[in-house]
Amino acid sequence: MFWKISIRLACCALGFAPVTWAAANSTVSSPADTAAVATLPVGQVLLRSVRADSGQHYYVYVPRHGGQGARIFVAVHGTSRNAEEHARLLSPYAETSGVVLLAPFFPAGDFDDFQRLGRAKHGRRSDDGLESIVEEVASLTGAAATKIYLFGFSGGAQFAHRYTMAHPERVARAAVTSAGWYTFPDPGTDYPYGTRPKGLSGVTFDPSRFLQVPIAVFVGEADTTSRNMRRNAQVDRQQGVTRLDRARNWTVAMRNTANALHIEPQITFEHVPGIAHSFRQFMEDGQLGDRVFKALFQDGGKR
Repeated sequence: MFWKISIRLACCALGFAPVTWAAANSTVSSPADTAAVATLPVGQVLLRSVRADSGQHYYVYVPRHGGQGARIFVAVHGTSRNAEEHARLLSPYAETSGVVLLAPFFPAGDFDDFQRLGRAKHGRRSDDGLESIVEEVASLTGAAATKIYLFGFSGGAQFAHRYTMAHPERVARAAVTSAGWYTFPDPGTDYPYGTRPKGLSGVTFDPSRFLQVPIAVFVGEADTTSRNMRRNAQVDRQQGVTRLDRARNWTVAMRNTANALHIEPQITFEHVPGIAHSFRQFMEDGQLGDRVFKALFQDGGKR
């Protein structure tokens, strides 16, 4: 209960309604509703199920002035699946920026390989799962869903950069934080290490498109252990042995590929002193919320 009290105090200090919580199966409108827009409560973090797929859950936060025409900010959890923590800690920033926040929950069993968008015999496609959530949230809030503003931490950062590379037309900007490993812009190497299509039905990788999406890469300067990180000869040789090395090397590869194609590089890199591999620490001590929202909404979140 302590964190609920703390977040209420924080919200009050920012001048908006305290975060409240809804049951996972709460329903706001039925699929047959013709006036579904703007029916979600505002100023609250809600846990919902997708109406057409009760096994797909997500958290959503609609700012107090409503979601009509607002941009959609997507925050993707890592392998700890802490979607609730993402929604709770990032909702004050969504309120200040006037954007609709959604944090998808990709449960183990259904989405075992969500980080690489899905793989045969490893559960469902997470890129398809996100699309169904975005479509529903747009219908319930009136938010603009043509392009999303995408953030991910750790395993969520793996999802975020791969989703951006696979579906660049769907992403306005992305912020990738502390990924364990990356898909490099290498058409001679099979996906997910490179962009030669393999095992991801319906997806092709076009660097002339995905390199034009602005991407901000963040990593803690103390994120130098290999615990809970993919290690093998191929990935170590290609990317390095720590998250810090891999983030830096991927940024360089993306920049070099853009330059080779005569595209202005749209990727930035920032390492933050004193931060290890912890979403909470990055939020509390590394000002991650400020960094991400500045990178994604540089115009102050105006519609």
